[in-house]
Amino acid sequence: MSKYRIAVIDDEIANTESLDRILRADGAEVILYQRPSEALAHLGGQRVDVVLTDMRMDGMSGIELLEAVKVLDPAIEVVLMTAYGTVELAVSAMRKGASDFITKPLQRVQVLKSVHLALERRGLMNENRLLRQELQSLGMGRGTMVGKSPSILGTLEVALQAARSRANVLIEGESGTGKGVLAEYIHRRSEAAGGVLVKINCAAIPDNLLEAELFGYEPGAFTGAVKQKKGRVELSHNGTLFLDEIGIAPITLQAKLLRFVQDGEFERLGGMDTQIVKTRIVAATNADLKRAIEQKVFREDLYYRLNVVHLRVPPLRERIEDVGLLAHHFIEVSAKKNARPVPWLLPEALLALEHYAWPGNIRELQNIIERAVVLCRGESIGVDLLPQELVQARRSRVISVPVGTTLRDAEKQLIDETLKHARGDKRLAARILGIHPRTIYRHLDETSQGSEPML
Repeated sequence: MSKYRIAVIDDEIANTESLDRILRADGAEVILYQRPSEALAHLGGQRVDVVLTDMRMDGMSGIELLEAVKVLDPAIEVVLMTAYGTVELAVSAMRKGASDFITKPLQRVQVLKSVHLALERRGLMNENRLLRQELQSLGMGRGTMVGKSPSILGTLEVALQAARSRANVLIEGESGTGKGVLAEYIHRRSEAAGGVLVKINCAAIPDNLLEAELFGYEPGAFTGAVKQKKGRVELSHNGTLFLDEIGIAPITLQAKLLRFVQDGEFERLGGMDTQIVKTRIVAATNADLKRAIEQKVFREDLYYRLNVVHLRVPPLRERIEDVGLLAHHFIEVSAKKNARPVPWLLPEALLALEHYAWPGNIRELQNIIERAVVLCRGESIGVDLLPQELVQARRSRVISVPVGTTLRDAEKQLIDETLKHARGDKRLAARILGIHPRTIYRHLDETSQGSEPML
């Protein structure tokens, strides 16, 4: 079975025959054409991965053929060949969508390198398209959680069950993991979705103002309180109240908060009238509340009132499968926000993102992607647009080989681990290792036959 399908278009028979031999030896299915019009008549009705075409031909130039092919099928990659190459011509061809531009007389290594790059670009475009389709299928509205890893899907399954009840929810997770997005996910799938989602970050408001912000106040309650103000609790009536960083709430406020969580009752600061509010409570924390209880800085009774349904949002390092999906989501969002064209993510850049530990979690990924989109001058994001510490983290990845391991076993482990980190992309793994892709294929063939690989 052929590895790829390529159409060669050149009006010089000697060139097409030579290219036919080179490409078939590489495992390609080759279709030869001498006239551009003949090629265009057939390309629309069959699968072709790459078009390799001469620049100067009777009836149509290579640039004109390139433009026509892109109209027929934008996914087909086009490599142009010419004996009269100039920098201006190459730049023009690349801007019109050519994946590469090579000059005659052709060399076997040069031809295969350009074709392999075109195939890699085609695979990348397909992957980008699939990821964007996945994002579209998620709806990507407010309160949509992006991810397909088992850890996040398990969390979402419990969150959906909780949303269909009236139970209070406590969300635990590191900073930047998306606890606020999960709270909105719950709200928009609950009976309270028709009401408002009111958020308050307990860590962002000074302790002496937090009670007034939560419960409101009456005129004269304190200096400067000249008129009545409703608090966040009251504003959340028939909706959802999201208490972010609840572990920071001062112990003196927690008794009043406990009463409200239990009975839905409270008084405004400086007031005597009891207010009754019906709301769904979702709380979140990045602190260990059980330790806070032991240290007497968080009430145990309040913890159990809030923790009816417990959800843990996994850190990004535990859901590496989601990095690509999240990165493409943030590329779309950042491009729209900054009025930039939507670039695609090169395999090397995605690999670097997947090898990073993400101490800042999703928020850090979002910032890095937005920076890359803003600084991107071409049509793709490579490792050059990523922070050096992130790229260095990938380069410093270590594979341990015990003393006494044979050279062949060490080579096998190195290839296997590189393939794993390249997500099975054999050509990318070969480039990382500095070897020809054929060595990877030979290694896989020998492994499947039970023999030992050689580099």
